[in-house]
Amino acid sequence: MGLLDRIATRKEAEVHPSRTAAVVAEPVFGTKALKKFLACLTAQDTPVLLDLGPVVGSNVSFFGEQLGCKIFVEDIFADLDRHVREGKLEALPDFFRKRFSQRDGTVDGILCWDLFDYMDKHAAQALAIELTRILRPDGALLGFFGTAQPRDARYTKFVIIDDVNLKHRMYPAARGRQAVLLNRDIIRLFEKLRVSDSFLLQNNIREILFRKPA
Repeated sequence: MGLLDRIATRKEAEVHPSRTAAVVAEPVFGTKALKKFLACLTAQDTPVLLDLGPVVGSNVSFFGEQLGCKIFVEDIFADLDRHVREGKLEALPDFFRKRFSQRDGTVDGILCWDLFDYMDKHAAQALAIELTRILRPDGALLGFFGTAQPRDARYTKFVIIDDVNLKHRMYPAARGRQAVLLNRDIIRLFEKLRVSDSFLLQNNIREILFRKPA
C-alpha cells in the first residue's frame, strides 16, 4: 500500500470509525457446503426452508431469489438465551419437543448454523429428534460445528454474500460454546439421517450436510 493509500485509509477511519470497526469485526470466510445445500433444494418447485438462526434480511432475499422458497425463521439462539437468563436450562429439552408446529416430513431444508455447539447433550438430542421428524424424506439439513474451543461467549450471524462466502457477524451470547462435538457425537445426534458431505474448513468449522433417507 502506497503513502497516499495509507493516508486515505486513515482518514476513512477517522471520519467513519464505526464503519471501520464493522469491517474488522465481520470477517468473511468461505463455505463449501452451502452450494450443495442449495442444490438439494432446487429439485423442489417451491421448497420449504427452516432457518434456526436470527433473522438476516439479506439471507431471506438470497434464498428467495435462488430457490423461490417458503422460508420460516425460528431464532433458537434467542430461545436458548432466554432459558439461560431465566435459569431454566433443564427445561430446554421439553421446550424443544413442543417448539415446532410443522407436521412430520414437511420441511425440505433446515439451516442449523452452529447452534448445537451451545447446547448440552440432552437439549441437543431433543432438538435433533424434532428436526429429523419435520424434515421430509430426501430433505437436507446443514449444520456447522466448531473444532476449537473459543474463549469468549458470542454467537455468530452467518450473513450470506454468495453461495461460497459467508460474513461472520458476532453478537453477545448468554453462554459460551459447550464441549467440542466429535464426528461420532454429531452422527449419533442425527442417527436417522445420513452424512452426504463433510468439510473441515481452515477457520476451525466443520460443515456437515445431512440427507434424510427417502
